[in-house]
Amino acid sequence: MALKILVDSTFDFTAEQLEELGVSVVRLSVRFGEREFTEGVDITPREFYERLIESDELPTTSQASPSDFSREFERLTGEGSDVLALTLSSRLSGTYQSACIAAEDFPGRVRVLDSRSVTIGAQILARYAARLAAEGRGLDEAFALAEAARERAQVIALLDTLEYLKRGGRISGAAALAGGLLSIKPVVTLRGGEVAVIGKARGSKNGTNLLSQLIEKHGVDFSMPYALGYSGLSDATLLKYRDDSRRLWEGRASELPISVVGSVIGTHAGPGAIAVAFFGLK
Repeated sequence: MALKILVDSTFDFTAEQLEELGVSVVRLSVRFGEREFTEGVDITPREFYERLIESDELPTTSQASPSDFSREFERLTGEGSDVLALTLSSRLSGTYQSACIAAEDFPGRVRVLDSRSVTIGAQILARYAARLAAEGRGLDEAFALAEAARERAQVIALLDTLEYLKRGGRISGAAALAGGLLSIKPVVTLRGGEVAVIGKARGSKNGTNLLSQLIEKHGVDFSMPYALGYSGLSDATLLKYRDDSRRLWEGRASELPISVVGSVIGTHAGPGAIAVAFFGLK
């Protein structure tokens, strides 16, 4: 029986990437005041960041509901496929729980995996799952392999500020205040599915150098998926980082997939962030 991969929209795949990989998506939403937008449908990343920069209030985000997942599970199993669903970290959203509730109506046909990550960090795990599906792996085998690989998946991001994480309640005010002093650029990751500050550098140049040092510390398994990402209206900072850090990739990566961080995760990361996701060697 064929295996299909389902993700939520915080994995930040483009429509073209979803089609290329054969991955389906359940979409979350973001609300500015009284107006709600479905991520990737009613609002583009550019439109979102324009609103975010101009708005005095932080937008709110909404998790996907069990019925959102049920519709996709019904469609995909009705087409004769088993479904491996991956969601953003359960520590950051109730979306995982929604998927689990919906999966109860499809015993033996649907399994749900908590990525314990977000955006491109979750994306590379989904890319690996899609590879397993293309190889003809069954549901249980693909779940077990993806679950094991999850332990090596890394996402490391250099943020322009911690202010958005503080305003969204993802870190304490004290941590954000410390990061805001002296033009400190924080480097964050996901640990146990939660945001953790793992480094601080004064200024953007020192920040990108620290980002590269942390990547080298883990080592990159180039046999597995990897990706770059950015938030905001321009990818200029990311492209400069890619060029400045080419020693990490040259001769090892044929291409570096780039994604823009979407509205749900962008609400908490803010504009001006760059990120790298990869499977570590250690």
